[in-house]
Amino acid sequence: MRTEKPTSMSVWTRPSRQRRDQPALSREQIVAEALALLDAEGLEALSMRKLGTRLNAGATSLYTHVSNKDEIIELVVDRVYGEIDVPVPASASHEDWRAAALGFGENVREVLLRHIWIASVLGELGMANLGPNMMRLTEDMLALFETRGFDLESCDIAVKTIWGYVIGIATTEAAYLTTLARSGRDEQAWMETVRPAVETAVRPYPRVRAMYELEPRRDVQDARQGYFQVGLNCILDGLEARLPG
Repeated sequence: MRTEKPTSMSVWTRPSRQRRDQPALSREQIVAEALALLDAEGLEALSMRKLGTRLNAGATSLYTHVSNKDEIIELVVDRVYGEIDVPVPASASHEDWRAAALGFGENVREVLLRHIWIASVLGELGMANLGPNMMRLTEDMLALFETRGFDLESCDIAVKTIWGYVIGIATTEAAYLTTLARSGRDEQAWMETVRPAVETAVRPYPRVRAMYELEPRRDVQDARQGYFQVGLNCILDGLEARLPG
């Protein structure tokens, strides 16, 4: 009885393909061009055929390195993770560690908002944690919390908590910015346009209306940044409170 080989679920879990001759394209070239295409035109524009055309190669040339479009996305997402920097605190003091932890969270958000298409795929990449850049990032994040005195298990909890918060916020922002880009307006102009509709929508709800009226009409980008920082500080407060002593 013939046994079929199981289908790989990820580019990170299947064996590398071996070739005797030198392929015309490198994996790095494919990933760099795919990233440029995604940043310029969004996720809907990515296809094996279009990517091959941009690389002046047939789509079949891409299959030397990847099995399908999903594997390209996995590789590109790991490339994006490689742009994230984890600051090293100058000391284990509360002040130095806190500045590094806040800097890390802001770096993640900044990178994800630089590539807003990523909001559409992060929830579908179950094996993204196996990529080399994500592995390096995880190691550096664990080291950051270890510096403050967290044991390894607590480091893992802290990293997952911070990562979950930042990814959640950045994904929501990226989806909003995608809609904004499609409108052809800048963010401040967009908010002024929708303000009458918002005021009408909140009118029947006294608490929501009061909250909205308390919000100063400041620059919306500054407001998003401020909300993010407040939330991140609250999480760090809670994590530090778990430290012994």
